Amino acid sequence: MDVVITRGNRLADSDSPYLLQHAHNPVDWYPWGEEAFHRAKELDLPIFLSIGYSTCHWCHVMAEESFEDEEVASLLNKRFVPVKVDREERPDIDMIYIDACQTATGSAGWPLTAICTPDGRPFFLGTYFPPRSKRGRTGLIEILATVSEHWKRSRAQAEQAAEEIMATLRRLSRRRRIQAENGGDPMLHAVDTFKALFDKEYGGFGSAPKFPMPTNILFLLRQWHGTQDETVREMVETTLTGMYRGGIFDHIGGGFHRYSTDERWLVPHFEKMLYDNALLVLAYLEAFQAFGKPLYRSVAQRVFRYVLRDMQHPDGGFYAAEDADSEGMEGKFYVWRRGEILHALPSPVGEEFCRLYDITEEGNFDGQNIPNLLSASDSEVEDVANMQPWLDHLQRLRTYRERPHCDDKILTGWNGLMIAALARGYRVLGDAQLLQAARAAVEFILNQLVDGEGRLYASFRKRRGVPAFLDDYAFFGFGLLELYEATQKEQYLSLAAQFTQGLLELFSDPHEPGLFFTSGDPRDLPLRPKSVDEGALPSGTAIAMWNLAKLARLEAGEPWDAALARLVEHAWEMVQEYPWYYPSLLIALRTVRGQHVDITITGDLESPPFAQLWAAVNSLYLPDAAIRFQHHGTPGECTAQVCLAERCLPPVSDPIQLIDILDKKKASV
Repeated sequence: MDVVITRGNRLADSDSPYLLQHAHNPVDWYPWGEEAFHRAKELDLPIFLSIGYSTCHWCHVMAEESFEDEEVASLLNKRFVPVKVDREERPDIDMIYIDACQTATGSAGWPLTAICTPDGRPFFLGTYFPPRSKRGRTGLIEILATVSEHWKRSRAQAEQAAEEIMATLRRLSRRRRIQAENGGDPMLHAVDTFKALFDKEYGGFGSAPKFPMPTNILFLLRQWHGTQDETVREMVETTLTGMYRGGIFDHIGGGFHRYSTDERWLVPHFEKMLYDNALLVLAYLEAFQAFGKPLYRSVAQRVFRYVLRDMQHPDGGFYAAEDADSEGMEGKFYVWRRGEILHALPSPVGEEFCRLYDITEEGNFDGQNIPNLLSASDSEVEDVANMQPWLDHLQRLRTYRERPHCDDKILTGWNGLMIAALARGYRVLGDAQLLQAARAAVEFILNQLVDGEGRLYASFRKRRGVPAFLDDYAFFGFGLLELYEATQKEQYLSLAAQFTQGLLELFSDPHEPGLFFTSGDPRDLPLRPKSVDEGALPSGTAIAMWNLAKLARLEAGEPWDAALARLVEHAWEMVQEYPWYYPSLLIALRTVRGQHVDITITGDLESPPFAQLWAAVNSLYLPDAAIRFQHHGTPGECTAQVCLAERCLPPVSDPIQLIDILDKKKASV
């Protein structure tokens, strides 16, 4: 959806692409803030809160159907104070009302609709509503009229409902899990659940719609590494290969779409998110290290190629997302007719391409075709390099189509995940362009999203947004630690320590377990939320634990251990009942309690001997390793010392010998 730049309502001065999309609605929107709450209290009207994001398909649908509708707008403007929120700019607001919607209705999503008391406490919640009732779904006009009358005639009931919802949210924010009755290992419990949910034919967990959930893969990879359980390996490999085969992977332009609407991974929801691609590329890189399959390396390379081509700001940061829609239709940018392919490619290449990528006259998506490899043989899937020039040609042709809207704001946390992926990509793939991009993104954040006092901010589009949240500090710290290992530059380790210390100071709860999601008093929020739950993104708490665990091993004597111990205690309580809900927390706990591999490389870090030792380390899958670099010694000489489970072995200079030590099958740990 294009952003209109003529003068509109109160949202016209916003930097948010999502709010700007609503700047010309007939609805008299307010941005979230003091003015809206003051107006609601002054008029004693409920707040109509609508939360979404600029690349959300159903947000577009509700906007076009309802928020452009004069009857809907009239009701909202006369009987409510309407407020719009970009969930990506204000994840703290979104977190509260998503939890409230889940609590009140049993489900949640976007667009999120909440009708609230003038002080922001919700008493009616839902997601998408059509403007008028249809197919058994109550229309927004009917809801607004009914709620407005209810507010006038039964105010006490609305207030009571709001207070009951808030009381539940307050309990959830302080919740502590108790020890599961079976007393078993939550890691094994999670693996058993994933085995039960696993789709053996297409990969993934559960039925349609299927989400990639890369943190599940990262957890299972670590479990396989520790147990060599071949069923776990099968789950990982079938899922990674299945996602690549399907239409959820953009075979023409690279990168992954948001999720699949079917169990085969064929028909995606076409939006592309920066964080999905960052986490998925980490999963493919780790799988390549673990299993050595060239396909996983190729997928990672193609994701990076897409991100650097289409998602990078000229000054180094990365944009948030690309829309699913163009020209008013979902997926139009990505689908093809058979005749288009045959016209674009020479014969017999065109015919072979159509056979391989399932391009037919009847189509596989509304009469058109989503390129996919679901019917290709295993050997064809493993080797499509001969098609790459033609894929590139079609990608260039596709650029002449009307592109989906790009949400070009820079989100600190999501950039932190991509920095981590790029740094790891450089280590595994050896592509210097990836390292350059990671360092440029760090510089962008330091220049645009850090103030003079070293305080981090959450978003940038023309100017800085609000102060950063827990996820921003944690994810950026993760990226910095990965970049330290990729570059051996102490500056990145120092920055990681600096922002982790800032995280502990700003988000720790001195009275209860866990970390707050917001810093300081939430003056414009009904409560101060905490961050443990996971979904498409890992929780900031889990990533903070990853960072603390690594810093405790890299910076001996620093005060990381006490903070980590407190978080570990809380995490163990959280994962007992439903551990499969918390794969990132499980990874953190496994890292803390597992058998550590510490590697110290000492000497001339610019020399060929270092390059050989470093290549040896990067050729192996070492998910729990912490790597320290010491720049000193005789020029041209370098050694590596490995400590396994607090037992340090003699330094070695031979990369083959180093591999032999680090190979878990041979090492006695």
